[in-house]
Amino acid sequence: MRTPTTSRRQFLQATGLTVAATSLAGVRARAQPRLPGPPEKKLGFAIVGLGSLSINQILPAFAHCRHARVTALVSGDAAKAKTLATAYGVPASGLYSYDTYDRLKDNPDVDIVYVVLPNSMHPEYTVRAHTAGKHVLCEKPMANTPQECETMIAAATAAGKKLMIGYRLRYEPYNMAMIRMAREQEFGKPKVILCEAGFSIGDPKQWRLNKQLAGGGSLMDIGIYALNAARYLSGEEPVAINAFSYTTPGDVRFADGVEETINFQLRFPSGILANCVSSYGVGLNRFRVHAEKAAFQLEPALSYSDLRMQVIRGGTVELRSLPERNQFALEMDHMAECVKGNTEPRTPGEEGLKDLRAMMAIYEAARTGKTVTLNG
Repeated sequence: MRTPTTSRRQFLQATGLTVAATSLAGVRARAQPRLPGPPEKKLGFAIVGLGSLSINQILPAFAHCRHARVTALVSGDAAKAKTLATAYGVPASGLYSYDTYDRLKDNPDVDIVYVVLPNSMHPEYTVRAHTAGKHVLCEKPMANTPQECETMIAAATAAGKKLMIGYRLRYEPYNMAMIRMAREQEFGKPKVILCEAGFSIGDPKQWRLNKQLAGGGSLMDIGIYALNAARYLSGEEPVAINAFSYTTPGDVRFADGVEETINFQLRFPSGILANCVSSYGVGLNRFRVHAEKAAFQLEPALSYSDLRMQVIRGGTVELRSLPERNQFALEMDHMAECVKGNTEPRTPGEEGLKDLRAMMAIYEAARTGKTVTLNG
């Protein structure tokens, strides 16, 4: 009896059908929807101080946050606080005055306090927040003196809570890329860093021109960006500082003795030299690194948006683009993640202390006309 055989065509057809069926099954398997996990908990922030920065930048940034939400507001203006609470869904139980500030300790919906007050008020409200058992994100500059910074750090340590300083550019993609390019020596060793930060300040009655509140003039406010950038682009701490300061005589904006413009030079241990300018008289907005094989820069470098990066080699200019992200959202999410994961913030209180020590040396160098040396 002859055994039935399968023709080549029949075999291929059968095999093809099998393969097709298997492929289709695979497609169907891959097409199965994946159910999302439970939403990640957002930590609650209390915003202390409802000035222009909070209203125009910080509060709107919560819409872009993955790990942070606003749950409380602290203000001396009850009507303003109520209006903003309605806009951002903050309950009446989350509204505080400066007199009732310490009651934050009884609010379980507040995990982190964001201090957005005039510089001289940072120490008090940071220490009180830590005493209330809360983590703190504090705007820069951290305080008006290194001693106040040390008090704030000690309060965080005693409370077992985190203290982070609001250096928003340390979380911004372009500045992060600049750090990588410099540290990884993409264009050879960095040799010279130029950092310029300034704007023409307006209302002479604002707190930034009050020396007691601000601690100084342009250096304490906008110039800290230039100083901090020189430090994070070099990856080192300055060992020597020179400085010159100038204020236009008779300008009512500077009647309280705060400086208009200050130029300072930093020498770093590796030999990198930085030239920095801070001003309340002109617009300045650029960070540039000159390395062995090319220069690379951000201009604008410290705006809230629309930053631009250029790489300059010989006679060519290369533009590099990165996705734009909300700087304050990145900053607040980082703080929230550090609290959740019990990790150290990228910009802890010690970072603010280093800037204050350097700024005091800059003022001393400008006042005496002498080079001030620091421990690196």
